[in-house]
Amino acid sequence: MRDDPRITKVGKYLRRFSIDELPQLVNVLRGDMSLVGPRPPLPAEVAQYAINDARRMLVKPGLTGLWQVSGRSDLTWEESMRLDLRYADNWSFALDLTILWRTARAALGKGSAF
Repeated sequence: MRDDPRITKVGKYLRRFSIDELPQLVNVLRGDMSLVGPRPPLPAEVAQYAINDARRMLVKPGLTGLWQVSGRSDLTWEESMRLDLRYADNWSFALDLTILWRTARAALGKGSAF
């Protein structure tokens, strides 16, 4: 929701620059997450996965991923899933570096976070 009345001005700023994601770095340091990978799914989402979508779970979840830098909030669920599966099927160190670069550009520029 673009104009969520529950979000304060400070919250909008934190969300706009993805500062609200910084606490997730603790999960990266603990080894529970990676810097790059699909976002951790909710149990309700996993329950609705098609058999083919389960490939998404083969890679460690990450702070940022292909769908976050490819449209983020503007993508449909199906588009987000397709990008996560593309990442899982085609992982490479070069792809991770590209996603990290695009994430930095999106966080510092005018992204679609709200």
